[in-house]
Amino acid sequence: MKLATLNDGSRNGRLLLVNRALTRMVAADAATTMQQLIENWDSLAPQLEAQNSALNEAGWSSADEFDAAKLMAPLPRAYQFVDASSFLNHGKIMEKAYNLSVKKTPGIPILVQRQGDDFRSAVANYEFPTVDDQCDFEGEIAVILDDVPAGVSKADAEQHIKLFMLINDVSMRAHLFRELQMGFGLINAKPATTFAPVACTVDELGDSFSNGRVNLDLHVKRNNEWFGNPNGREMDFSFGELIAHWAYNRNLRAGAVLGTGTFSNEGYRTVGSACLAERRAVEVIDSGEASTPFMQFGESLQFEMFADDGSSLFGKIDQTFVCSKG
Repeated sequence: MKLATLNDGSRNGRLLLVNRALTRMVAADAATTMQQLIENWDSLAPQLEAQNSALNEAGWSSADEFDAAKLMAPLPRAYQFVDASSFLNHGKIMEKAYNLSVKKTPGIPILVQRQGDDFRSAVANYEFPTVDDQCDFEGEIAVILDDVPAGVSKADAEQHIKLFMLINDVSMRAHLFRELQMGFGLINAKPATTFAPVACTVDELGDSFSNGRVNLDLHVKRNNEWFGNPNGREMDFSFGELIAHWAYNRNLRAGAVLGTGTFSNEGYRTVGSACLAERRAVEVIDSGEASTPFMQFGESLQFEMFADDGSSLFGKIDQTFVCSKG
């Protein structure tokens, strides 16, 4: 089942069902918003599955044409959003390039609290104040959880994943080290996150979701030119491990969002990267200085992930970066 949220002028939008080919969309009958669905998944999801099956049988003849420009983020706002750094290869590259000494505890994942009140849509322009902020992108997968009890085991944690999403977790690198050195959270370094237009249930991923990981390439283009296609199989921590760590001593309430952190593979020289910081770090390692510029005003970014049959799972993030100062 694939779901999206129509921008109907309200803060939470109107929940939609989307066909597998991402060509048709129609209002969901059983729930009006994504948050309502997540909070009542066991009772409402079967009703939506039945509506989805009926639409498939009817060829979606009553549905509207799919239009990403009319959509919000699948979950327009969340009570809680936490992002991981679950691809340790990314950190290793950064540490080698800049001679960083990062204190890490083996077996303990890195998680950071993020903002969930302003999730951005897939094709709207992304505004930021100045290129001096060093605007970067980060390609990730995120999941939406239902209610997770405190102390959940790694084995049971994955059953609380209800939907998968594709995200661009925008970073402003000029602020990153300053905020890290201050010892608290990231604020100016981590502005609003962009989401692909469609969220998918786990069955849409098929065998590609295994071992707690999405074993698919994340295709990244800058100005419609190839930048990288790292695969999710190299996550050092599974979703089950991340969720269990997060919920160690707290309940996670329905609608909480968890991101993987930027995709990064050991074969980065072949598959490229999913963020500029990693590409620039590789250049520092190879030649002593970074040559790839951060995002400039007027540049565009494209993210997409494809199922094993070649179909687009989440639709495309295709956004242009512009100045917010008019």
